[in-house]
Amino acid sequence: MNWTDWLNILVLAIYIAGMIFIAIYTRNKAKTVKDFLLAGSKGLNGWMSAFSYGTTYFSAVIFIGYAGKFGFEYGLAAVWIGIGNAILGSLIAWRVLAAKTKNMTVRLEAKTMPEFIGKRYESKNLKIISAIIIFMFLIPYSASVYNGLGNLFNIMFGVPGWVIMIILAGVTALYLFFGGYFATSLSDFVQGIIMLVGVVIMVMCFLFSSEVNFGEGISKLIENDLGFILTDDNSGFLYGNSMSLISLILLTSFGVWAIPQTVHKYYSVRDKKAIMQGTVVSTVFALIIGFGAYFVGGFSNLFYSDPSIVGGTDNLIPSMLVRVVPAGLLGLIAVLILSASMSTLASVSLTSASVVAVDLYKGSIKPEAEDKKVTLLMRILCLVFILISVIIAMLNTIYNITAIAYLMSLSWGILAGCFMGPYVVGVISKKTTKTSVWVSIIGTLLLTVVLIILFGYGKSDFSGSFAEAIKNGMSVSPLIGVICMIFSVVETLIVSQFTKKPSEQTIFESFEKEKENLIV
Repeated sequence: MNWTDWLNILVLAIYIAGMIFIAIYTRNKAKTVKDFLLAGSKGLNGWMSAFSYGTTYFSAVIFIGYAGKFGFEYGLAAVWIGIGNAILGSLIAWRVLAAKTKNMTVRLEAKTMPEFIGKRYESKNLKIISAIIIFMFLIPYSASVYNGLGNLFNIMFGVPGWVIMIILAGVTALYLFFGGYFATSLSDFVQGIIMLVGVVIMVMCFLFSSEVNFGEGISKLIENDLGFILTDDNSGFLYGNSMSLISLILLTSFGVWAIPQTVHKYYSVRDKKAIMQGTVVSTVFALIIGFGAYFVGGFSNLFYSDPSIVGGTDNLIPSMLVRVVPAGLLGLIAVLILSASMSTLASVSLTSASVVAVDLYKGSIKPEAEDKKVTLLMRILCLVFILISVIIAMLNTIYNITAIAYLMSLSWGILAGCFMGPYVVGVISKKTTKTSVWVSIIGTLLLTVVLIILFGYGKSDFSGSFAEAIKNGMSVSPLIGVICMIFSVVETLIVSQFTKKPSEQTIFESFEKEKENLIV
C-alpha cells in the first residue's frame, strides 16, 4: 500500500475510534427507558435536535442509491428533490409538527409512535398493529443502507461489502447499546458536521474534474435536456418524466412527516427556542446535503453512457468518486457517507427496538415489567434488528439485487401511508377518529399490494415478471407511496366526519391537559 492508502485507513480509523469513544462516554447515561429513548427529562437543544433529524433523514440511500439512479435519469433536475426535502421535509415539517408533537407526547406520556397512536385513539390493538408494521417495514430500509455502504467500500477500496457491513453494524450496535438516544444524538451532531464538510469537498472535487470542468459540463447537460429544468422524454406516464420526479419529491419530502424515526426527534426537543433553532438548522442542513448529493448525481451522464458499464445505478456514485476524488481524500468522502448511514441506522434500530420492548412487551405481554428489564430488552433488540438488517443486505449482495432505491421507497411509502393521516391529522384535529386510523392502516397495506401488482405487470417501462422489476429497482414505487399518503390524509379527514368521535377525556388528555415541559 502507498501513503494515500494509509491516509484513507487513518481517517476511517479515527472516525471509528471517535464513535467508540462516544459509546464509552455515554455508557452510564441511559439507565431508564426514558433516558434510553428521550435522552432524559430535559430534552435536547435545537442544534442537537436538528442535526439528529438531518442525519437520520439522509443516509447512504440518498448518496448511493437515489443520487445515482435519479441523477442519471433526470440529470441536474434531480436537485429539486433535495430542495423539496429542505423546504417541505424540514422547514414546513418543523413549523407544523414539532411543537404540536412535543406537547401531545408530553400530555399522553408517549415515548414511541405506537404508544402515541394507542393513547391518542384509545386502542391497545392499534398500538400493537402499529408496532408490528413499524418493525417489519423499517427492516428493508435499514438493509438498503447497508447495501449502499457495501457497494461504496467494495468499489472505492476493494473491500468486500460484507466486511464493511459487519464493521458498521458492530460499531453502531456498540454506541447504541450503551448510550441509547443520547449517544445517538451526540454522534449525530459529530457526524452532521462531517457530512457538511464532506459534501462541500465532494462537490468541489466534481466541479474541478475534467469530466465536468465547471460550466462546460453543466452546459453540456443542459444541451442534452438534462439540465435543471426537466424535459419530458415521453417515455411513459410513470418513468423518466416530470410525473416520476414530482412523485419522488413528494415521497421523500412529505414521507418524512410520518416516518417514526424522524417524528421521534420532536419528542425530545427541549423548548420553544430549541424548536426555532431546529427549524432553521435542519432546513439549512437538508439544503446543503440534499442539493449537494443530487447535484453530484446529476453529473453521472458525463461519466457513463449506460449504468450497466459499472454494474447498475447503485454503483454509479462510488465509481465516479474513485475517478474524481484524490486518493488522499477518498477516506474523508467515505466517512461522509459512513456518517450519514450510521446515524440513520442507529435511529432506525432504536425506533424498531422500542416498539417491540415498550409497545409489545411492556404494553401488552408483561405490563408489570420493571423499567430496568425493559431497557435491557431494548438494548438486546437493537442488536437483533441490526443483525436481521445485515443478513438481508448480505443476501441482496449475494444474489446481486440492485434495488436500493426500491427498498427505500417501499419502506417509506408504506410507513408514511399508514401513519400520515393518523399522526399528522391527529396532532392537529380533535375530530380524528379511531375508525379512520384503522381504515388508513388496513387501506394502505391493501392499496400498496394492489398498486404494486398492477404497476408491476406492464404498467411501467419494465418488461417481464414483477420479480425482474423489483430486481432492477422499480421506478414506479415512489408514486405508489405518494398515492398511499394522499389516500391516508383524505380518508382520515372524510371517515372522521362520519364515525364515532373521541371521548371528551381523550380530547382533554391529548390537547388541553396542563403538564410540565409543554411548549407554549
